[in-house]
Amino acid sequence: VIRISSRRTAPKTYCPAPTGYQDLYFFGYGQDYPAALRDFSRIAGPAPLIPRWALGNWWSRYWAYTAAELLGVMDEFAAHHVPLTVCIVDMDWHITDTGSAASGWTGYTWNRDLFPDPPAFLAALHQRGLKTALNLHPAEGVWPHEAQYEAMAQRLDRDPAVQKPIPFDITDPQFTRAYFELLHHPLEAEGVDFWWMDWQQGTTSNLSGLDPLPWLNHLHFYDLRREGQKRPFIFSRWGGLGSHRTPIGFSGDTVVSWESLAFQPYFTATAANVNYGWWSHDIGGHMGGVEEAELYTRWVQFGLFSPILRLHATNNPFHERRPWGWDAQTAQIASDALRLRHRFIPYLYSMAWPNHTESLPLIRPMYHDYPNDEQAYHCPDQYRFGSELLVAPFITPADPDTCLSRQAVWLPPGEWWGFFDGLAYGGDGWQAVYGRLADIPIFAKAGAIIPLTPEPDGNNTANPDALEIHLFPGADNQFILYEDDDLTNHSLSPIRQSWSTDVWQVQIGPAQGETAHLPTARTWSLLFRGVAEATAVSATINDKETTLTTEYDPQWQALRFTAVSLTPTDSLTVTLTAAPCQNDDPRLTRCRQMVRAFRLDTWVKQHLYNHLPRLITDPTGLEAYELTLTPSQLRALVEVISAAGWQRRPLRHTDGEAIILWNNAGADAHYKLIALDANNHPHTQKGQLPRFACLTLTDDALTVHIGAQLGQGPITLDNWLASLPDRVNLAQVGGVNAVVQFQVTGENGRNAELVIENGRVALTPAPDQPPGAAISAAEPDWLALINGRETPENLFVQGKLHLSGDMALILSLADAFTLTPPGQFHPDKWRLTLQYLDSLIEQISPSAK
Repeated sequence: VIRISSRRTAPKTYCPAPTGYQDLYFFGYGQDYPAALRDFSRIAGPAPLIPRWALGNWWSRYWAYTAAELLGVMDEFAAHHVPLTVCIVDMDWHITDTGSAASGWTGYTWNRDLFPDPPAFLAALHQRGLKTALNLHPAEGVWPHEAQYEAMAQRLDRDPAVQKPIPFDITDPQFTRAYFELLHHPLEAEGVDFWWMDWQQGTTSNLSGLDPLPWLNHLHFYDLRREGQKRPFIFSRWGGLGSHRTPIGFSGDTVVSWESLAFQPYFTATAANVNYGWWSHDIGGHMGGVEEAELYTRWVQFGLFSPILRLHATNNPFHERRPWGWDAQTAQIASDALRLRHRFIPYLYSMAWPNHTESLPLIRPMYHDYPNDEQAYHCPDQYRFGSELLVAPFITPADPDTCLSRQAVWLPPGEWWGFFDGLAYGGDGWQAVYGRLADIPIFAKAGAIIPLTPEPDGNNTANPDALEIHLFPGADNQFILYEDDDLTNHSLSPIRQSWSTDVWQVQIGPAQGETAHLPTARTWSLLFRGVAEATAVSATINDKETTLTTEYDPQWQALRFTAVSLTPTDSLTVTLTAAPCQNDDPRLTRCRQMVRAFRLDTWVKQHLYNHLPRLITDPTGLEAYELTLTPSQLRALVEVISAAGWQRRPLRHTDGEAIILWNNAGADAHYKLIALDANNHPHTQKGQLPRFACLTLTDDALTVHIGAQLGQGPITLDNWLASLPDRVNLAQVGGVNAVVQFQVTGENGRNAELVIENGRVALTPAPDQPPGAAISAAEPDWLALINGRETPENLFVQGKLHLSGDMALILSLADAFTLTPPGQFHPDKWRLTLQYLDSLIEQISPSAK
């Protein structure tokens, strides 16, 4: 529900609603979040296209630079071949030592001690291919020390000789016109490209109900396009619902800490729930905290896969945001991330188009695409990055024994590929991902199409003369490459692929729409990822056969086609006939990478490394290393080999914690939960670790949820049956081989067979053997039972629950046949024990936070 108590009556007017009136908008879409956002945008307006140059790297620092010093920083980036597209000039561009009661935060007059020739300085930035903005805090109005004070006073019918400050009043049309025409337009004429609206004091204004910030953002945004030569753009703080119409947003001053970094993915992704996608964070953190190379690197890597990458810090000399201000390894990794960000601009700008036309922000929470899967609501530290990628940045420091960072990632159904390492990952499950400092957990969906530029050469962001297209196997797909003239004329270039295990075909072009802004000839490189070196190839341009230059790139495990020159009207078709790469088991590759990083006696490391192929097939061999590996090292190997694990992390939306449990492949992993309910009655749950479970710990309760069905609302019978195997306690069915039939009588009658065989439990249609036991009830009674409104005993006594066959078997499984044991427990009185492969036992309790 959205409540609105004021309204605009024209583009530059704003008035409150009549007293006692409010507009209420109710959006009822169930879990169809994209549809809700599309209709929200019909009411609130679409997100506009941002300029292409805004998607590169930004430099920003609260520091009293001179013009020469700031240009010197820009030249340092160029000397290190690290591209920038924006240089922000923070508040010291204007006079801050006012000589009056003015605080110095507000200002409109250049500080000539630092910037003796502002037009020349701004021109020098433009010559380097940079856009620039000046920082504004307009709340204190215009004071007599300002160069434009006399002109402002005269425009507003004030006597300048009185030397009284002119209050800031954006609700006054006369003040507003003077504010833009006298204070801002002259600076824009000197070369200022846009404005950083950093702060607007309070929410009071002279128009009841109007917060001045969103109105100020609106006016600045549309004023910038007054001559039709610029795409409107502003950099400002969040102004409330509807702020997606005036991008981009500044998220505020962050503390330099792991906790601040860890909150950013959740904060950024959930803003998509109101179609607010273009956030700019202080990458590296703004102030305070403890500066360390690893934290800085992880900030930059998150920035690489955030909406806007803006390096920033406050005026403390011990904050360093230049990569080469750190050690050599950090400098290399951070610089590479910034270079890669620049290469991603074609992909990012193409994602801006569906944000504008379909209300699909670049970064979205997982539940937008998978709304009916409970797991999608329990992975706030990962997000979709456009249509093709999933990102789960490392947000915690590396373990001292593994020397690796760790992230628990949920991969939705389907195949996924490591973007950097090319490893295949099965979907519909959780993965414990470990990485070195240079690694970032990025996953491409099956069939992903990702356009990049080649290695950057300078700060240029124009529509590129060359493109490199990364293509992943596994599914058909289409990607629309969006490009324009920076204003209105645009083109859409389709890139389509059809895929099967035998034939992989890709078609590029022709471009549709206006094409005058495109290069007359563009060089295309295609990287077919995950294919063998010996691959049969054919190609046509405009349906005529052609010969293409190919080379195999072992780093990407890709067949590369180079130097394919196409005009905007050309069409290229490339066909591969080959099987995918036959790689080692990806678990073996990952374990080898981990062991190389382990802080471990070299003799033990060598023996363990050589033993890994056997451990993959028989993980019980890990018992031999229990005394030589640390718990974190043993856990890493067990998690990767068994595809089972757990993760404890803070809840992002409220105080509390979540404990995620997973067991993708039914590994030999068990759990035991002992807990007291609200009445201090003890309860025990134990058995095989389920495929998915979540324990949510708040001040009020420990809540247990098992299975992928949504936790909200009544449990459906079909979903309860689907999750039944996870609920069966294997400890109680050891040595039992049997079939139990569940009968649903009535109008929607149906049967389901639970097969227990050799310690495995599964729902199997039409099993080979007849049922040894049967449980029967009408659907309404089943629903009452599984949702806790009835007990099996009551239904049996009433003659509504019928049992037949092996009663001993039924009784041994009684706990699993009913609803899970009580789902809520005392928050301080519980203990969870996990055991993997008889090699690793871990205990989790309230005190282990």
